[in-house]
Amino acid sequence: MAGDGQAGGDVPLLYSEGNAAARVALEREVRGWSTIELAQRVTKAGVKMNQTAVWRIENGEPRRRINLDEALALSRVFELPLEELMSPPLEGLDAGVRRLVQEAVEAYFETRDAQDRLHGAVIAIAQHIEAQPDSSRAIHEQCLRLMGEERDARTLTEYIEGGGYYQ
Repeated sequence: MAGDGQAGGDVPLLYSEGNAAARVALEREVRGWSTIELAQRVTKAGVKMNQTAVWRIENGEPRRRINLDEALALSRVFELPLEELMSPPLEGLDAGVRRLVQEAVEAYFETRDAQDRLHGAVIAIAQHIEAQPDSSRAIHEQCLRLMGEERDARTLTEYIEGGGYYQ
């Protein structure tokens, strides 16, 4: 396609519609969405699109061009910065690996949020024990009731008494 290569060569530009089309296909596949589902999501994001348009963007000869409104909607739907949507797909990462990386990133953020919640609770309980030292045994018993395993309850109790991981 004209404009997709550098002058005098076949090296693709860093940002091009061809890259965007390849990324649309890849991001859609990574999420396990059909072309119909992607079209519905783009339409819900405020830009009318149908399944045929998605297919023509990904596979058409000539490829269907993506207008700015569509690019912004696709960026929003995929939760990617527009610049990222226009960047070439990373070499060596098929849809399965990209899906695993996405899962790992989501789990990382969930874990980080859970660690922050745990830390906040641990600090508050540690402050309570500092103010009322006699409550330490009852707190351990409550941990045991909720967790069901003595080893886990003891680990959490020691963690609380140690003030968490930021101390």
